[in-house]
Amino acid sequence: MDSAFLISIITPTYNRANELAHLFHSIEKQNTNLEKIELIISDDGSTDGTKALVQLWKEKVHYKIKYISQENKGPGAARNHGLKTSSGDLILFIDSDCEAHPDWIKLILNDFRKNKFGAFGGPDGAKEDFTDLQKAIDYSMTSMFTTGGIRGHSDKMLSKFFPRTHNMGISREIYNLVGGFGNLRHGQDIEFSNRIRKAGAKISFIKKALVYHRRRTSLKQFFKQVFNWGVARVNLGKIDSDMLEPIHFLPTLSILVTIISLPLLSSLNLSVLVIVLIFFLPLLFLSIYGAYIKNEIKILPLLLLVIPIQIMGYGIGFLQAYIRRFIFNKNELIGFNKNYYK
Repeated sequence: MDSAFLISIITPTYNRANELAHLFHSIEKQNTNLEKIELIISDDGSTDGTKALVQLWKEKVHYKIKYISQENKGPGAARNHGLKTSSGDLILFIDSDCEAHPDWIKLILNDFRKNKFGAFGGPDGAKEDFTDLQKAIDYSMTSMFTTGGIRGHSDKMLSKFFPRTHNMGISREIYNLVGGFGNLRHGQDIEFSNRIRKAGAKISFIKKALVYHRRRTSLKQFFKQVFNWGVARVNLGKIDSDMLEPIHFLPTLSILVTIISLPLLSSLNLSVLVIVLIFFLPLLFLSIYGAYIKNEIKILPLLLLVIPIQIMGYGIGFLQAYIRRFIFNKNELIGFNKNYYK
């Protein structure tokens, strides 16, 4: 690493003290020189002892940890707080429920020097020590048959690639050009990436720069999350139509097709078993394939729940927001706000 080169890593956090140790440890284990790295923990008003935990880890690691805090304003505001205090020529974002692969920084830095990107995005995945539910959610979120083709898990994207802040970075020049994150509660990283695209910056997808994402820990939390993402996609489309593509309508379309086709199939005098099999078999095959790909047969029953929850949650949120915003032309829909993490 160049003697004058500094990397700033920004992590917003809110009541994630029970997970931050994984992040701190993963940065400590990076296969690169840690002397020119600063990790900025931007606390968004935590009440769970996050500050004390950060102070403890500052004495354990061989890189600089900077703790800053603000009253609760949301992750975008927390990232902006971190940006204002950052010093790096290269600014990386990783979430507080993530941990980095040992080669994460090295791969990013190599690509930055080689390709001179303005921004990059990378994939997320699961580790062996994750719960079965987290592994099932990981497959549902990363598979090409669900959302992996648009979130950044394949060289062949099914839509425009927008880096997301669980694994994303920008150059100092891009930050000076486009500024920080907007005011959206959900989807603000996509809106930020869209402004970077509009600025003409080069965006790299670094497939091997992996982070491990612990995600939600209950089906209820997962439903709230994907519902809010469906809402967010419509809000993003209202800001700029480039952020709303035909592929984003598919979950809602699948729900509507199911609702419409059920009475039609019933009118054909098909047995209930046959009707159930028509809808269940594709889910079963996808779930079996997911368990096979992950080499985790025990997550099969969970995939039978997680995959439809993802489709229904996203689709219902999208439909509700689309009707509100595009048909009745009303103001922004927020989605789940209170008790979002419960």
